[in-house]
Amino acid sequence: MRAFLTLLLVLGCAASPTHAQAQRAEPTAAAFREDALSIEGLINSQYAYLDRFPNGAMPMSDAMRAEAGAVSDRRTLLRYAERAVFALADHHAITGGSFADSWGLVPSYSDLWIEPEGDGWRITAVRQGSPAAGAGVRAGDGLIAIAGTSTTEAVVAFWADLGLEPTGDRAGYAARVLAAGRRDRPRDLTIRDASGAERRLTLPNLYAAAPGERPPVSARQADGALVIRFNDSLGDSDTVEAFDVAMAAARSGQPIVLDLTDTASGGNTVVARAIMGAYQIHNLPAEERRSGGPRQWIEQALPRPGKRHYGSVTVRVGRWTGSMGEGLAIGLDALGADVVGDPMAGLLGAIYDHRLEHSGMVIKLPTERLYAVDGTPREAFRPRAE
Repeated sequence: MRAFLTLLLVLGCAASPTHAQAQRAEPTAAAFREDALSIEGLINSQYAYLDRFPNGAMPMSDAMRAEAGAVSDRRTLLRYAERAVFALADHHAITGGSFADSWGLVPSYSDLWIEPEGDGWRITAVRQGSPAAGAGVRAGDGLIAIAGTSTTEAVVAFWADLGLEPTGDRAGYAARVLAAGRRDRPRDLTIRDASGAERRLTLPNLYAAAPGERPPVSARQADGALVIRFNDSLGDSDTVEAFDVAMAAARSGQPIVLDLTDTASGGNTVVARAIMGAYQIHNLPAEERRSGGPRQWIEQALPRPGKRHYGSVTVRVGRWTGSMGEGLAIGLDALGADVVGDPMAGLLGAIYDHRLEHSGMVIKLPTERLYAVDGTPREAFRPRAE
């Protein structure tokens, strides 16, 4: 199998306010309220995955509409915006700002991947080197309770607070968010292991327990292959040079292993294009909603001159392979690389920043659908199990 290393993908970045915006007077209470009430229409026009919902529109409730109507300042607008985005049950849809006590972002600041299983909640993956892993939590364990409340009751309460039912994708989404915890406090989780023994654990959240400074990439020789691990660095401008240095140690034809299992925070196109040549299909549903004409295109990135390596390529992925990491995996798969490991984060589409008219607050929404070149949705791609 032969593959060449170069790159692709898309992720929106929050634009910095202009000087004029910085000098603009604070909006009135009515303007903040108008921004809050506009979020439903914004999502219904720009979110690329409305077909996930039974009526093809953003899930709403009387409670959420009442909350939007009560917004009067920047703080209440942000609180409502966070909750409106929760209604999508989409880990890739977030607000541009947050509070000290906001829920942790999944997968970037989570260490447990949780899925409903029958009447219970199964931990199907644990992040390597995380607080949960250090406490001995293992894939296959059950999440029994959160802060002393059964996981099922906690999930139901999460959605009841929004006036919604814990159906479909919402169940697992809420369990993962609750297990990630509030950013400003430790987590209180009760775990049941394979023997049936239960432990109540106090774990730091990953905002407090983030790893110390690491190089953008780590490289080592193993079993005749050059293994290059990306340390959640696909958005770091130093990654390109570090990758080039690592690749300079590769022998002609030597197998390359790219470890993307710690790329939960995604990255940017500039870094990605410099690493691997890949292809991807983009689809923009908002264009069809506006004009009636669908817009879809194939993006192709070319190798940098002199930066081509011939030889087998293996790509390792898992639940903390997110966004840009997922894009690299599907692109390299199309080029013949062997993509192996656990399912990836399954983050939907490419994020665009959408700025509310009066407050300038940013809502980050998956606005493009992304596909592998064979038409497989990126979120549906499955690696080969090891």
